[in-house]
Amino acid sequence: MKISSRKTKSLPLASRLFFSHLVVMMVGVASLVIISKVSSPRFFVLHLEKLEHRGINLIDVRTDLVDGFEIAWRRSTLWSVLVGTTAAGGLSYWVSKRIMQQLTEIEQITQKIAAGQLDERLPLSGVPELNRLSASFNRMAASLEGVEARRRELIQDMTHELRTPLTVVRGYLEELADGGIKPTPEIYQRLTKETKRLERLVNDLQELSKAEAGYLPVNIQPMNLRPLLESLVEKFADQLLEDGPVLRLECPLQLPFVLADIDRTEQILVNLLGNAVRYTPTGSIIIRVWTEESKLWIAVIDTGIGIAASDLPHVFERFWRTDTSRDRYSGGTGIGLTISRSLVELQSGQIEVESELGSGSTFRFSLPLA
Repeated sequence: MKISSRKTKSLPLASRLFFSHLVVMMVGVASLVIISKVSSPRFFVLHLEKLEHRGINLIDVRTDLVDGFEIAWRRSTLWSVLVGTTAAGGLSYWVSKRIMQQLTEIEQITQKIAAGQLDERLPLSGVPELNRLSASFNRMAASLEGVEARRRELIQDMTHELRTPLTVVRGYLEELADGGIKPTPEIYQRLTKETKRLERLVNDLQELSKAEAGYLPVNIQPMNLRPLLESLVEKFADQLLEDGPVLRLECPLQLPFVLADIDRTEQILVNLLGNAVRYTPTGSIIIRVWTEESKLWIAVIDTGIGIAASDLPHVFERFWRTDTSRDRYSGGTGIGLTISRSLVELQSGQIEVESELGSGSTFRFSLPLA
């Protein structure tokens, strides 16, 4: 018994489906034959007895009638079994083959995806269950393709961004080693600046990868944003020069509570305010807060250099800059706005930008009310 069960388990799924259909069919046919064999002659005899009670004389032909009924029953049962078995067997084979054909397609496409062909998709099926499986599989494949595309883009962008500071550091070190330049404090300060930039870039990349993968921890709880806004205004105001922009807060004294992570919200505001300070040499920077339906909006409005209309769709992309040669040395890594967008979305908010070249920019984001 153990050997036969192992052999059955080793059979292909198509054979097991086909044999299971045949077993069900044979059990049904056997039940039909046995029950009809036992009951049909008895019912026929009872019918003859009713006819005799009505005055019809069947004594001379009763035996012939019963024998004829049994012969007719056997022939009809034989043909029914043959036709039914053939039809059921053919249908079972067709159903098994159809299911196995689609499962084979799934196996082939999964092997292609495992080999790196992430653009492969399963065709839709006429079987509802397999159709739902194909739809779920295609969504998974599309998600994997997106992850792989983002991974390649990140590696390419990271390689490009790391190349510049590494080239600068290597150039200075080679010159120092060859004696081409003297080891002055200014040279060491430049090397320190580039290494700090590399450190910021690596930290931002780590933060971005966690945010995009959904692994960045967010502690959502009811909070009042006004103390945070006041402390940020005070902090950034101390960094502005006398001839620089004026920073002010336009916020109601009483703010409704929002559902947010105070650390992540501060990180968003620091990124937005840092960009505003960097690109607003004169004029003003305003932090404006207002409520709208079930959301609290925070906007950072500056009168800086602004962004061209053609560049606005790319503002939140990784490593995007309007002027690469200038911004690379201005202290930014080109990832701050991308991280800010991810942090806003993790808190069930949305972030928007409006800008006009030469007239300033407005970055605003929302948080849900508690």
